[in-house]
Amino acid sequence: MRDIAVFSGSAHPELADEVCTQLGTPLSPVRVNRFANDCLEVQLQANCRERDVYLIQPLVAPVQEHLVELLLMCDAARGASAGRITVVMPHYAYARSDKKDMPRISIGGRLVADLLATAGAGRVLTMTMHSPQVHGFFSVPVDHLHALRELAGHFRGLDLSRTTVVSPDLGNAKEAAAFARLLGVPVAFGAKQRFPDDVVKIGAIVGDVAGRDIIVLDDEIAKGSTIIELLDRLREGGCASVRVACTHGLFSAGALQRLAAEPDVLEIVCTNTVPIPHEDRPKKATVLSIAPALAEAIRRIHNGESVSALFAQA
Repeated sequence: MRDIAVFSGSAHPELADEVCTQLGTPLSPVRVNRFANDCLEVQLQANCRERDVYLIQPLVAPVQEHLVELLLMCDAARGASAGRITVVMPHYAYARSDKKDMPRISIGGRLVADLLATAGAGRVLTMTMHSPQVHGFFSVPVDHLHALRELAGHFRGLDLSRTTVVSPDLGNAKEAAAFARLLGVPVAFGAKQRFPDDVVKIGAIVGDVAGRDIIVLDDEIAKGSTIIELLDRLREGGCASVRVACTHGLFSAGALQRLAAEPDVLEIVCTNTVPIPHEDRPKKATVLSIAPALAEAIRRIHNGESVSALFAQA
């Protein structure tokens, strides 16, 4: 592709390599230096002048480190007279901070969106934000992709005649319903409540799960407490089997191993929006690549084509 430059931060260079392979363009080098006072310096080591620049960096742990690195990359590209700067952020961690539900707290999702625009980002390409309304926090255009097509493609190889998609809560109901339509199966929902100290309770499941093969769909899994609680309700409901699927497999504090240890969980499927080291993947884990989807979106943005048309192909 002509007049395009793709750079990667240190958060997920493997994904950036895959995206560039799909695009047929080289991944341009980046130098990150740390001064004695712990400040970072970033240098983009390829020409940016009047080029379409794409900066690939999911916000994953350590989130603050990778965020500052991304902001410096934006500033470096702007200072190098880039024609347009697009932040490719497969996982937007601060999307969870989307409302003021307690006194005197910050709305981090909006603040970080403002920081990216101030640093020079002219467009953002992201995937499956925790709350779709976070899209509105950005003052620059946002292309918000989802991974339902990739997840559905994986599960279509199974016998789905007695399958039900289950959303852990009503907040994910719309996405779960869309996923169920792609598979041609019914959908059910958990009635979830979250209490202080991050305690999660699911009082009941709305929908029939007795004797059904369940695919639990969530946008992201961090500590896995919601999924573990949901498994108890599914067992009480008499389900036949359980598979777990999500877009962002954060799997903090050993969550992936805990879920894999559940005897009635047959498979845990996620995408590579965040890095999951091969040595940390149990046999039940399947990681799908979203690099083709990101590459196609980048190609369409660069050529001025519709990105929303990607959803019509799901």
